[in-house]
Amino acid sequence: MLSSTADYELEMRGEALIVHPKGHWTIAQAGDLDGRLAGDVAALTYTHVDYDMTGLKDLDTAGAYLLARAIRYGVTPAESWDVCTGSNGHRTLMKAATSAVLGREPERPRQWYDAFARIGEATIRFWNETVETFAFLGHFFVVLARVIANPKRLRWRSIVSLIESVGLDAAPIVMVLSFFIGAVIAYMGANLLASFGASVFMVDLVGFSVLRELAVIITAILLAGRSDSSFTASIGAMKMRQEIDAMTVMGLDTYEVLVVPRAIACVIAMPILTFLAMMSGLGGGLIVAWTTADISPILFFNRLNTAVGIENLWVGLVKTPIFGLIIAIIGCRQGLAVTGSVESLGQRTTTAVVQAIFAVIMVNAMFAILFFQLGV
Repeated sequence: MLSSTADYELEMRGEALIVHPKGHWTIAQAGDLDGRLAGDVAALTYTHVDYDMTGLKDLDTAGAYLLARAIRYGVTPAESWDVCTGSNGHRTLMKAATSAVLGREPERPRQWYDAFARIGEATIRFWNETVETFAFLGHFFVVLARVIANPKRLRWRSIVSLIESVGLDAAPIVMVLSFFIGAVIAYMGANLLASFGASVFMVDLVGFSVLRELAVIITAILLAGRSDSSFTASIGAMKMRQEIDAMTVMGLDTYEVLVVPRAIACVIAMPILTFLAMMSGLGGGLIVAWTTADISPILFFNRLNTAVGIENLWVGLVKTPIFGLIIAIIGCRQGLAVTGSVESLGQRTTTAVVQAIFAVIMVNAMFAILFFQLGV
């Protein structure tokens, strides 16, 4: 350590370089630090730089300029950088310093231009995300067809374990939530229809809504929030620890080991969870109908069988494997897209949940239109 009041540590996480400055990074310490940081990072290869300012006490323009040199002096210039922890003053100084190091003009806020620029950047990100998702989907189906053609390649232990975590462990919360939703729908229907003397039609309302739509959507949203985030976080953590790179070096197919078992587990678990949600929702409606509208269980099930019918059960269940596949693919795709930073892991986990919920609702709307056109 050349200085007792200013020092730093370097850490590599995948393709990201983490710089931990410590002490007083001011012009008084510039003589000790000048050149040393550039020399230490010169042999490293990275595409992103994160600055952890936790141990930093003082920072001035000279210190920020020395820290910014890490962006340019690697084997190749870093594509991006960020201040993970630090004050707004630290961020402002680092923006000015990085602009100077990279030879760019300081950013000047332009209200209308920046707004349209952000819209354009969001459009490009959306397009790139769509293209990458379809590419991932094509690769997945190729691997899935290869595995189905040779069932010995299926990892049944992983599949069974994932079915337990995705399906069995989620069953209580899915059933409880569906029970209360069915009860709420029955209670609202009882209050509304009682004024017309048609309380018995509450059974129709509960049956159609729970069997065709609500049980399926609630189960898919819970699966997206619970399991999809878990898939992204676990695969992303493996990506950060370079375990996926190690698997590739060992000759293992990442899709075959990580993606296919999760997809099969979700395809199997989703119909089971949805069926439990349907029964639980009907149970909640039955209890409310019995206690508030004097509709006996026998009358409830007779009306359910006559007016609703078993076909609505199959209409709801036929969508569930598609939803399970969508949720698994989005979670795994976002997990494999994680870079070396913790911030990337959090962003990808959030993106996975949002994309899965959006995709499920959109596909469900498409199913509703299709069933309407078919008269189902």
